[in-house]
Amino acid sequence: MAYIELNNALPGITGLLENRTDTAAPIRELTQILLRGESTLTELERELIATLVSYGNECRFCTSAHAATVIALGGSEEMLDKVFQDLDHAPVSEKMRALLTIAAKVQRLGKEVKDSDIDRAKAAGATDTEIHDTVLIAALFCLYNRYVDGLGTYRPEDPAYYQRLASRLVTIGYGRPKEGVRNGEEAFK
Repeated sequence: MAYIELNNALPGITGLLENRTDTAAPIRELTQILLRGESTLTELERELIATLVSYGNECRFCTSAHAATVIALGGSEEMLDKVFQDLDHAPVSEKMRALLTIAAKVQRLGKEVKDSDIDRAKAAGATDTEIHDTVLIAALFCLYNRYVDGLGTYRPEDPAYYQRLASRLVTIGYGRPKEGVRNGEEAFK
């Protein structure tokens, strides 16, 4: 149960977005551009950034949703565990290790990112656009995590919910369904 009265009983960010569709529209659009738009980073890599930031912020709803999406895109629980617990030995490219390190620093405090972090990412092949998008995804998910947790939204416990959500995010993306999201339906961000 959210801390404020919502006009729906939807979980997580979905309930918040449906409560204020006017503020939700630019949020959804930016998310669609960053996580599903054209990029030299794969959708899995961009979702991995979102998941790591959500995990670092201890946002259970967003971590569950985006971890399920990483898995739906071909990742694995083992990969996620390594990224969360031992990034230096995670089964990702050196470029992704460097970008995830930057994302983790942005999650804690943007000023933690140093020239050496950027140099490491560039040496591993990251472009300026990839570094930019990594920082923006990390910052955006800090906003989402604080939005979800700061308003105390409901988090489903059933892993099947997050698998269905991931399926929608992979196939349709982050836009609002034309018919809207209704209570009793599968509700997705």
